[in-house]
Amino acid sequence: MTGKEKRAGRAGAQMPSIWAAGAMSGTSFDGVDVAVLRTDGVEIAAFGETREVAYSEADRAVLRGAMGAWPGEARADAAARIVEAAHIAAMVDLPAVDLLGFHGQTLAHDPAGGRTHQVGDGATLARALGVEVIWDFRSSDMGMGGQGAPLAPFYHWACARWIGAKAPVAFLNLGGVGNISWVDPGIAAPELPGACVAFDTGPANAPIDDMMVQRGLGAFDAGGVLARAGEIDLALLEETLSSPWFDIAPPKALDRDAFADVGAAVARLSDADAAATLTAVAAGAVARAMPHLPSRPEDLLVTGGGRLNATLMEMLREATGCKVWSVDEVGLDGNALEAQAFAYLAVRVARGLPTSSPTTTGVAAPVGGGRRSRPAGAVLG
Repeated sequence: MTGKEKRAGRAGAQMPSIWAAGAMSGTSFDGVDVAVLRTDGVEIAAFGETREVAYSEADRAVLRGAMGAWPGEARADAAARIVEAAHIAAMVDLPAVDLLGFHGQTLAHDPAGGRTHQVGDGATLARALGVEVIWDFRSSDMGMGGQGAPLAPFYHWACARWIGAKAPVAFLNLGGVGNISWVDPGIAAPELPGACVAFDTGPANAPIDDMMVQRGLGAFDAGGVLARAGEIDLALLEETLSSPWFDIAPPKALDRDAFADVGAAVARLSDADAAATLTAVAAGAVARAMPHLPSRPEDLLVTGGGRLNATLMEMLREATGCKVWSVDEVGLDGNALEAQAFAYLAVRVARGLPTSSPTTTGVAAPVGGGRRSRPAGAVLG
């Protein structure tokens, strides 16, 4: 907890801050991240406990095998049981909170088809943990024509205000897929025009991680050591970054495996060259995103597992020309940021505030997503 005083926000004077927990299980299958946050749904008041609970190798195998599954498939049901059990185990002894924001595990995301699938039942968690759970954050957005992602930009806006940013900054989340949030902390609320522009940048860690697993080299390229030892296949890099997808104006979102072809294309390369090429693709995708931002940010604040890949961070500096920082260097917790985002969004849902807007997901108008489940079993909204 930083002890930093809460800044007065648009609705802060009207709403008391409450403690909420957020839980996130990303497409890198590392495990469950949990974070506690005190907020009124507009400003950050304080940070609380954080924790990470890793999935077992057996659980990761089941989750990987369920990727692409839609509701009703047996492999999705098996993944749901693992996700629910892991989240309950991670949060059963948390200090008392008023709300829990539960993202679940994304197995499939099809913005063009208006479909998304996150496994994990919020009502099951509410009964097990004895606290109101807000979940299914994406469906309302997609029902109004949105891409359903990314969902963290409003929280990034709050983080920019927390760190005292005076000019627009960009937050870059490098998980399985990359996404960027350009935020102007001078705008009074995140849903207002000009406050947030966000979209997926393209493939990030997923192709690298998948290559490592397929070749028996581990779950990921720790520190980017393998990539640093390799040579980039420039022809493959150029071919990948010439995809028309990069020219599409945002908002736009990707499924984790949307660029699976580049993973297949590196099969002919050595381990090190494959890692180098896929890492360069992740950095190059961010560079291709820059022209879509309202202005080129001086500072790029990186969160997600990619910030721990020193080779990727160096490639980002070279490809974008921005000052590239880990969010940890500006006083935020890069391991907890996404989980904190869902705590923040849960409070916004409970208070009837939007969680996405036309410039973050392409939704027709600012909308608040999420279903609400109480311990007694009632589902609200």
